[in-house]
Amino acid sequence: MTPRIESALRETLAREAYGVPVPEDPWPGFARRQGARRRARRVRVAVVAAILAAAVGIQTNLIPLPGWVPAVPVSGVWSTWDEEPPRGALSADRAWLAGLRRQVADVEDPEGVWRVLDRDAIRIVYADDVGPHRLALLLVPLRLGVVTVSELFWYHGPAGAAADQMTQSSSSDSDSPVASWMQVDAATGGVAVVVAPVGSTVTIGSGVDYRPSGTLARRQVVVSQASGIGVASIAPTPVDPGITAEVTTSDGDLIHHGVSGSWSGATGTVDPQAPTEAMMTTVRSDFAGPAPDRDILRAFVGWALRDSRLTVRDVSVRLRWWGTVNGQAAALLTVRPEGGGVLAYAFHGTSRSMRLDLRLLLPADGADERPLAWRLRAEGRDDATDRVLVVAPPATAAVSLTPDGAAAMAVRLDAFGFGEATLPPQAAATVIARAGDGSLSTTPVPPLESNLSGPPGDTPATRIVP
Repeated sequence: MTPRIESALRETLAREAYGVPVPEDPWPGFARRQGARRRARRVRVAVVAAILAAAVGIQTNLIPLPGWVPAVPVSGVWSTWDEEPPRGALSADRAWLAGLRRQVADVEDPEGVWRVLDRDAIRIVYADDVGPHRLALLLVPLRLGVVTVSELFWYHGPAGAAADQMTQSSSSDSDSPVASWMQVDAATGGVAVVVAPVGSTVTIGSGVDYRPSGTLARRQVVVSQASGIGVASIAPTPVDPGITAEVTTSDGDLIHHGVSGSWSGATGTVDPQAPTEAMMTTVRSDFAGPAPDRDILRAFVGWALRDSRLTVRDVSVRLRWWGTVNGQAAALLTVRPEGGGVLAYAFHGTSRSMRLDLRLLLPADGADERPLAWRLRAEGRDDATDRVLVVAPPATAAVSLTPDGAAAMAVRLDAFGFGEATLPPQAAATVIARAGDGSLSTTPVPPLESNLSGPPGDTPATRIVP
């Protein structure tokens, strides 16, 4: 699993967990289970080679492997970590590093025990004290029967920790050229660390501002050039600060986007992103359509605030449309931070299980007069469909959908300004609304998002301004 996918999954888990009482951040446990699944897939890839072992006992490391049986590498074939020099203040402390190598334990999975192939061959990629933490990134060779892999392991302890105080906190594929670690909470803040190839530039951003122009800006940016190491101290914040990292090569090519780790909210305090009754009254006040379900609408608004990293006191929220999608309650909302751009969100589902269909950052000027359209995924899956839903602003006389290079298609609207059209999943298009006085308002139809890890406006798929 790549850091990009891990980051997306972590954000998705956090959203799905909204409203469900969870005693602690679910990400660390998920990451541990995912490591086991990842190694299990590698065993399946090498199943033909495993037949050479001719015995289950050999493949599970319960019986010593005969010396004549060759190892079959199924990971790290394209890894460049072996070529990277050790980095960090502790990378020259031979005694401490030797102790850390002794701390690396075999990994028990349902398929068997992954043995450390050669403890002396464990490569120290990075080791340093970062704020209140001592961190080390190791490249560890593992073997299960005839299958060998190289994995990246993060080890963690308090600043100044002895080697025997360090414990494994996470792992990732060594095929990825970038590794990251993050631990942040609302009360004390935290740190984010990114390790990338020497010569690359690491940029870490924290906190977001939605500019009136329809673009996103980071409040805190740490740039590390040439070293390939990025370290950011994150200040305490009552909401998820939306930490992200980008790594570019010396040629300017983007090779990584995202950061893996955990953020924990404060416990025992009023949730600053939980919609208040006063907010919900305002949300519904100017909507002339069918009466929305109170609990479902509240859940949709709360999800939008969490995804945008905004609090109740920061924003005004407007309900643009309420209806039904695939037999479930659905809504189109706009979230407007004071003095900022406008965020459009579309959802469908229930108060406990919802699907995010659209998130789009718009310029503040004229946002309420724009028609909005979004594509639908297949229900219960991430497969793209040809369905496009459209909501027109009030006083719209006609709406059309115009694919690039093709003729406009009229969209039939119901009494509440809602319509549906078909469009090939990869086709770019624009939705156009014509008012009674002949004036036009247009908005591009955004593509389906493949990565939900960052805030809206962070990628071209979630904004209309280049």
